[in-house]
Amino acid sequence: MDVIKLESVNSTNSYSKLHIDDLVDGSVVYAIEQTSGRGRLNRSWVDLGKGNLFMSIVLKPSDKFDDIYSNLTQYLSVCLCRVLETYNIYPQIKWPNDVLINGKKIAGILSEAVMQGGGKCKGIILGIGVNLNAKQSDLDEIPDKIATSLNIEINQNVGLETFLTKLTDEFFKNYNEFLSEGFNSIKDEYLKRNCFLGRELDIQIFDKIENGLAKSVTDNGELVLLKNDKELVLTIGDIL
Repeated sequence: MDVIKLESVNSTNSYSKLHIDDLVDGSVVYAIEQTSGRGRLNRSWVDLGKGNLFMSIVLKPSDKFDDIYSNLTQYLSVCLCRVLETYNIYPQIKWPNDVLINGKKIAGILSEAVMQGGGKCKGIILGIGVNLNAKQSDLDEIPDKIATSLNIEINQNVGLETFLTKLTDEFFKNYNEFLSEGFNSIKDEYLKRNCFLGRELDIQIFDKIENGLAKSVTDNGELVLLKNDKELVLTIGDIL
């Protein structure tokens, strides 16, 4: 595993995509400062300053895109929960991959496939931002989301490199099992930490909103909504 440390970058995902040909499988790119991070559905990831985690993992599992690669963000959300639990806190997962503590968002995860002509998959860029050391006043400035950070939850500063090592070790520990079994390899753990099943939800899917009762999660990580006595299976969306 190659670890590349950048002092400042617009986005670790953008950097990784730009240098995809030069980065080996399993490369980890992280930045002390990130100026233009991005989230799912083109949302910005608010920069809370130095001491927080801005990281991308470069994966090259195959020349062909496999459907299970879409579940990598859910796999990473479970890995993150395992690490957070070592700090004696109890995170939850909001479908598909938001990680919360006491209902407050602590991390953002974004996966991007890099494709070329002929349908060849050059790699998967799995990006994550985790609030490790932030001021409450800065967290309050984040639009539309109630957020928290690990230092506030445990009342002490968090070592960035220590946390990064814990998270990457946890990720790669069962990564090959995930590639073999897909979402099923983490389904039980994912559901154990969920905070959305059994609730009436509004789901934003690009410029459309669907609503219904969150009934279950499929073996492929999709959300099943019960709407007007019919099941609606969602592969992408954002719980409002």
